Amino acid sequence: MYKATLLGIFCALITFNSSYAADIEAGKEKAAVCAGCHGADGHAVNPEWPNLAGQNIKYIENQLIAFQNGNRKNNLMTPMAQSLDAKGIANVAAYFNSLKAQ
Repeated sequence: MYKATLLGIFCALITFNSSYAADIEAGKEKAAVCAGCHGADGHAVNPEWPNLAGQNIKYIENQLIAFQNGNRKNNLMTPMAQSLDAKGIANVAAYFNSLKAQ
């Protein structure tokens, strides 16, 4: 019984994780609006804005969520983050992570 329960939980976790696997190409499409500040290649055009190329996925996700829920406030980033759902956040984060950092 114990092994069957663990196997069931393991299978559920695999299914859950694979159903939320990030799509880099979809992230690239969503990130097109980010290029104005963060650069088409994830390298910001202004030194006051962060480079996102090669950035840690969880870091990007957490920052976008913080903008969404008001824990971080920025007149430009808050509406951008609020336009994304959880899948969009995951995709954008995966896209920027896939780019080469300088």
